[in-house]
Amino acid sequence: MKILLIHGLSRTPLSLLGLEWYLQEAGWKTEQFGYMAVAETFDRIVERLRISLHKLSSQGSYGIVAHSLGGLLTRAALGLSSIELPKHIVMLGTPNQPPRLAPHAWRLPPFRWWTGKCGLNLTNPNFFASLPGIESAYTIVAGTGGPRGFWSPFGDELNDGIVALSETRLSHRDRIVQLPVMHTFMMNDSRVHKTVSQAFDLKD
Repeated sequence: MKILLIHGLSRTPLSLLGLEWYLQEAGWKTEQFGYMAVAETFDRIVERLRISLHKLSSQGSYGIVAHSLGGLLTRAALGLSSIELPKHIVMLGTPNQPPRLAPHAWRLPPFRWWTGKCGLNLTNPNFFASLPGIESAYTIVAGTGGPRGFWSPFGDELNDGIVALSETRLSHRDRIVQLPVMHTFMMNDSRVHKTVSQAFDLKD
């Protein structure tokens, strides 16, 4: 089974090299999907991802590891047409619910310029309501290393510094894997590596 890795907003495939090498050492075949939100619309990225998934599915069974926005791109692409579903999807810090920090970030011109339609979508509850669910088996990994307390925008709620634990939930039935990591670099943590590998070991 091949595993497709999809990076998050404002990142590149380089951000997933450590995880990719770990999975390769564990015996998995891997492939990466890259995009640039500053140069492409959300819909254009999703269409390219749909084509990649269709090609990947024609080669045999596959899985997906998606960081942050990569999980939303995955949901949108799988819902576009009849594609052979992945055996398992692992979402790392994906905001499956509207993230409370997005509207604040959108007020900053550099964020608006760099993230484009992808960033705007994160501020829109209607966008989240329009996303299809996931029919494949999946694992959600949420970071809990973010700041909490009076000065934190998350109050006392567990978070990874960017996304709250509750915002990663896709269904009330989800059993979320919680790890004391931060959002931006969670994919580099050895505990995340092991969690991802174990998720696919169980489904292989």
